[in-house]
Order: sequence, then structure tokens, then C-alpha cells
Amino acid sequence: MPRSQITLQFGQCGNQVGSEFWQQLCLEHGIAQDGNLEDFATEGNDRKDVFFYQSDDTRYVPRAILVDLEPRVIHAIQTGPYAKIYNPENIYISKDGGGAGNNWAAGYSSAEKVSEEILEMIDREAEGTDSLEGFTVLHSIAGGTGSGLGSFFLERLNDRYAKKLIQTYSVFPASQQVSDVVVQPYNSMLTLKRLTLNADCVVVLDNAALNRIAADKLHVPNPSFAQTNQLVSTIMSASTTPLRYPGYMNNDLVGMMASLIPTPKCHFLTTSYTPFSVAESDRTQAIRKTTVLDVMRRLLQPKNRMVWAKEKEEKKSCYISILNIIQGDVEPGDVHKSLLRIRERKMANFIPWGPASIQVALTKKSPYIQTNHPYLRFPSNISQLTRKVIRRLADQYDKLKKRNAFLDQYKKEPMFTDGLEEFDVSRVVVEDVIKEYEAAETSDYLTYNPT
Repeated sequence: MPRSQITLQFGQCGNQVGSEFWQQLCLEHGIAQDGNLEDFATEGNDRKDVFFYQSDDTRYVPRAILVDLEPRVIHAIQTGPYAKIYNPENIYISKDGGGAGNNWAAGYSSAEKVSEEILEMIDREAEGTDSLEGFTVLHSIAGGTGSGLGSFFLERLNDRYAKKLIQTYSVFPASQQVSDVVVQPYNSMLTLKRLTLNADCVVVLDNAALNRIAADKLHVPNPSFAQTNQLVSTIMSASTTPLRYPGYMNNDLVGMMASLIPTPKCHFLTTSYTPFSVAESDRTQAIRKTTVLDVMRRLLQPKNRMVWAKEKEEKKSCYISILNIIQGDVEPGDVHKSLLRIRERKMANFIPWGPASIQVALTKKSPYIQTNHPYLRFPSNISQLTRKVIRRLADQYDKLKKRNAFLDQYKKEPMFTDGLEEFDVSRVVVEDVIKEYEAAETSDYLTYNPT
């Protein structure tokens, strides 16, 4: 029986990414814009039930809850080409439509006021599944709604569905660039605390890396939000392929997480993907044969990672774990030879206390989307890079907090009327994560005691 996932989309970023994700899944499973199966979709070897359910009129409907405090993005979804696939009872837009104003505290306070209505949607969706495995949360950590409202529901889901897995696809701000959201470090720090304590797995998607890939790989010098969101949806669809086109191993979320996350705190994953292509480059790539070793080697290159880092940081980075997901008709023997070659050439540097090996999951490709080469994507746990990304956000926070700048808007919300201790608590929690990843790079990590 398929293990079902419920997808929760919070804020502008979460709903834009979610919209692209559902369009991609519809294409891969042969589902038309109205939710009905296309006439050519006759294969029947996939598990649509992981993310969709069938309504009374046999249409496929996403198990998705769409939430935002301002109407623009969701209204665009409701008037877009795929508007009919969504369940209108699972869409919530704040009645005042004012949004959270890029303020984590405003998003959190708004969530408290509307929590009963949204939790009722989640409960109804959960009760309608035969075998619920967990929740997938889409959001950004730097704004107001995705971070504040998303943080509130991460806490509630952890209490309400304690035995269910919570995986997030969290878009991190481009930490080496100046943002037009001046309180971005505050929002990020408060959200990171909830991602640390209330999520089982966090897929880190760095805006700087997304912009770099769009420029270098897709030749889009100034990518729009729609184009970077398309990259995120591509990563999401690729990473969920083992669930939707299962093989012998890693065909559920529990198995995938168990192979990637050695200890509870080290659950921030980075991702790579190759080959990125657009229609024009697809035709040129058809000329040459792409081997499994080519693809595996490219995956280990920094330019294909969804996390930005300086060159020195890249060279020092070591992997805690790697899971390669290969889509397409690939011979297991080619995979074995490629893994041997990677080990002989020492292309991947692993932590000293764990197995220095790359795990591989072979999955089928959608029969309804034609490509000329195997696609390969891997989630990995990279100690050095994860620590550096979180450290940069912490440093930005420290500089802002030292001046006590821009805190007036937070003090207006209930959580901060009696004091700003929540900031200090969040900073301590995040520092513990940084120290955990620092310890993971040492040989005596198995005896590491954070106290």
C-alpha cells in the first residue's frame, strides 16, 4: 500500500513552488489540467496515491493545503491553467488580506488566530488517507508568512501528529547578498529554531545557488521567481520519484531519511541535480552519450549544488552521507563500476566515523516525458557546507541584534510584548546545531557530548 504524503504550502514562496510542483507531477503521471487522466496515460505502474487521491468523479486531486495571508499568489493559482485540480476546501486566504509584512512575529500571531480552521483542513485530509506517512512543508525562512505562520504549524504538527514524519523544502535567503528585507536575519533565526526542533528533515535550498544555476546552466542572466521556483519543483519531483515509481529499496520516506540522517540534529540536507537543461540544450546533448559515471561525477561538482559556498569551503567540505537517485534505464553493473571509480579517485570526502560509501536508488522515469539521458539527483548531508550556511545567517543575525535594530514591529505582537527572550533562545538552539555539525567532522563524534 502506498504511504501517502500531505503537502502544506505556506506563503508566497511555498505556494509558487507548490504550483510548479503539482504541474510537474501532473505531466509525469499523465494527469490533465482538469484532473482527469490523459487518454495516453495507460501504463499504470506508478503510485499516484502518494500525493493524489481520486474524487467521486474519478479526478485526481492533490493532497495539498494552500495557505497565505495575502491573496495575490493563490488567486493566480485559482485562475491559472491547473486551477481545477485543487480542492477549494483546502485553500485558506486571510480575510483581511494584509499579509505578514515580512515580519515573522506577525505571521506567527496570525497563525494563532486562524489555527483551528487550518488544522481542521489538515485533520480532514489526514483522515481521508489510508496510510499517512507524513507531511511535506513548502516555505521560505526569510519572509513573514512562510517563516512565521510556517513555524507555528511546524510546532502544531509535531504535537498533533507526533508519529508522522515532517519534511520541509525550505528556501534560504541568499546570505552573501544584501536583501531588501532588513529583518531577514531575525525571521531566519526564529524559523531555524523550529526547523531544528520540529522537523525530521530539512532540504536546504539556497537562493544564491538557484540564481547561479539559472544563470550558468540555463543561461538566464536575471532569473525570475518563476524560473527559480521551477528549479525547486524539479528537485522536488526528482527526489520523490522513488516514492512514486518505487524500486526495491528507498521506496518510502522513512527509508530515505534513515540512510541520510545519522543523528536527529544533523537533518539539514543539501541537494544536487544534473543535467539541467532547456529545450535548446536538450537537442545538443542528444549528440553525445551521457554515461552514469559522467552524471555521478557532475553531481559531486559544486556548480550543481543547491547551496552556495566559497571555493575554500567547498574544498574542505566532507559528506556525512549521500543517496543518489538515478532515473531511467540504467544497468546496475554501470552503477557499480562508477562507484568504484569514484572511490578510487577519491572524488568524495567522507566523515571519518561513518561508512565512506554512496548509496544508490534506481527508479523508473515517467513514460510520458521524453528525455535523452538518465537524470540523477541526490540528497546529501554535507557537514562543512551546512554549518557554513547556518553560520552566515547567524552572523547576520548577531550584527543586527547587537544594535537592537528594527525590533519595534516585533514588540507589537503578543509573543514579544513581555520581552525578547525568544530571540536569545532561538540563537542558542541554532548555535547547538552549528556545534553538532562541527563535531560531526571529527573522528570522535560518536562520543561527542554537547553538554
